[in-house]
Amino acid sequence: MKFQLDEPQGGNSISKHDGQTVWVNGNAHGSSLLVPWQGEVQPWALRSFDELSEQHFEQMLGLKPELVIFGSGARIRFAKPALYQSLIQQRIGVETMDLAAACRTYNVLASEGRTVLAALLIET
Repeated sequence: MKFQLDEPQGGNSISKHDGQTVWVNGNAHGSSLLVPWQGEVQPWALRSFDELSEQHFEQMLGLKPELVIFGSGARIRFAKPALYQSLIQQRIGVETMDLAAACRTYNVLASEGRTVLAALLIET
């Protein structure tokens, strides 16, 4: 009989969120962040949805995800497609959802070994 651990393949896992804080691998983050399927969690210099710019999405290119899950905060808000055009040009998918749904979806995709990136907006 073969046993398999039920843990994300890439190592990063979101264990908890409450709207103002997200816990990744047991570490609390109280500001916006980028959570790749593997590697270091990165700060994302974004304090509010209204500040969102092309540069915020271009920061994701270096992480080389196949899919970005954009957690737009407490409620779902869609960024203008022109802002994430650099991702589209590289054939990187972008899905938008509220923070809670983004955390859940990220965990499912990461556990499947997908090269997913969670871009989580925590408004301060």
